[in-house]
Amino acid sequence: MKELDATEVAAQLAAGDEAAVLLDVREPWELDISSVTGAVHIPMNSIPGRVRELDPGKPLIVMCHHGVRSRQVAQWLAGQGFSDVANFDGGIDAWSRLIDPSVPRY
Repeated sequence: MKELDATEVAAQLAAGDEAAVLLDVREPWELDISSVTGAVHIPMNSIPGRVRELDPGKPLIVMCHHGVRSRQVAQWLAGQGFSDVANFDGGIDAWSRLIDPSVPRY
């Protein structure tokens, strides 16, 4: 499983039609504080029941607050047959610090 830093995630999301899907697995209250525009939100505990909403043929980048929960979800998705899945190391906190300072940190 790949680990991507904030700069690599931003580059992949800017790739246009071939862009990866950014899957945010944080809880709804965390989304109320900060989010990345365009991310798909499915809380970590809902992933097994909603995995069919995700396209296993598209690159998938999984994010959370710092990258711990997202790493667990990415590993689980890889085990479910998602061949191009990566963990966003540093999560929304790194996004706020390195890419978009307008995104609140918590």
